[in-house]
Amino acid sequence: MVKALVTHHYWDRPGGGEIVAAAFARAFKDLGFQTEITATTRFCVPCYKDWFGIDITDIPVHSMPFKLRAFGIYLRTISWLPATWVIPRLKPDLVFVDFYQTRPIIAMKRRYGFKTMEYIHYPMEVIHNKASPHYWKNDPYIMERYGKFPWNIYLVGSLWLGERFNRGNPFEVNEVVMANSRWTANVVRDVYGEEPIVLNPPIPPNVPIIKEPRPFGERQLAVIMIGRFSWEKRYHWVVGELMPRLTKEVPGVKLVIVGGTGTKTSQDYYERIRRMAIENKLNVELYPNAPGDVKVALMDQARAFLHATINEHWGVVVAEAMARGLPVVVHRSGGAWSDLAMNGEVGLGYESVDEAVEALAKLLTDGKAWSHYSGKSLGRVGEITFDNFVSRLSELVKKLA
Repeated sequence: MVKALVTHHYWDRPGGGEIVAAAFARAFKDLGFQTEITATTRFCVPCYKDWFGIDITDIPVHSMPFKLRAFGIYLRTISWLPATWVIPRLKPDLVFVDFYQTRPIIAMKRRYGFKTMEYIHYPMEVIHNKASPHYWKNDPYIMERYGKFPWNIYLVGSLWLGERFNRGNPFEVNEVVMANSRWTANVVRDVYGEEPIVLNPPIPPNVPIIKEPRPFGERQLAVIMIGRFSWEKRYHWVVGELMPRLTKEVPGVKLVIVGGTGTKTSQDYYERIRRMAIENKLNVELYPNAPGDVKVALMDQARAFLHATINEHWGVVVAEAMARGLPVVVHRSGGAWSDLAMNGEVGLGYESVDEAVEALAKLLTDGKAWSHYSGKSLGRVGEITFDNFVSRLSELVKKLA
């Protein structure tokens, strides 16, 4: 029997990286592999069925004996540690990793004879090179979150520590290198000169792809955004700049934001957005920590989905909105633009606030345009189902045999 080990740095949140890690674990198990999981900290294993519809309760989990809800990027630098404890006992044939600090794992390959599959969400190891266009101060996505003190110190410290365990060129040390989107793959190619295999994250199994979305005329004059309350989601830009202009263009429009506030930082950001909406006298509804059925109901009431993050590496919430037949408006950058909006073929894009207002106004008021992009959304997400993900992964694994 093939033995597989899935290792990921932080499992205790419902994010895009967690969907991918759980999907790999579940897929390996369903392919008949003896599968085990390693994590840096203890986490809620049963929650994955609630969060994503992916049951991993039948897969053994090994982690360090504590829980931690902070210092997430520092946990990446020691993600290799629990894996090195398990490998001598399990003697896996295949190890999945999705972080670059894997030098201690790679060093064990010669002795134990396993192969590695690396999944790149974004090549974070490149962002400390000041001469590179991918230097972190040139990236709006990273600057939104880590550009100011003390977060800049926090980031630089993690990058310095990560270099101690950097695996080097991923194509030289792994048998398979994958990326979550064409955009990420292009960044990897720019850095290493080789292209990884693009394997898009799957739509979570508990997010059904609706066959007949609620008609345009039965929906509210509303724009919805989904994602945890944090700086890189740029809700402050939407409430402070976009909505005042959109309100003039489309009187009566409402903004709905659904997001988590699981940390003090996110709770503080939520409060800031709430105050901004009141001060600007905007029609904004905030739903912190809303359950899944409420989120789905709100999507089915809105006419457009807006994603404001710049250089989003993938965008699982964009895919979820598309599964409900929502037309999407995303920034013309990142994986959400290249692989979900398909560079404008499936969804609308923008770079300036005026372009964003124009795109949203079109979807809010033009029923024909709305129906066109609603159908495009459903067609695209039909290609990234969990079953299709397992099928693609099975093909990759067979090539390793």
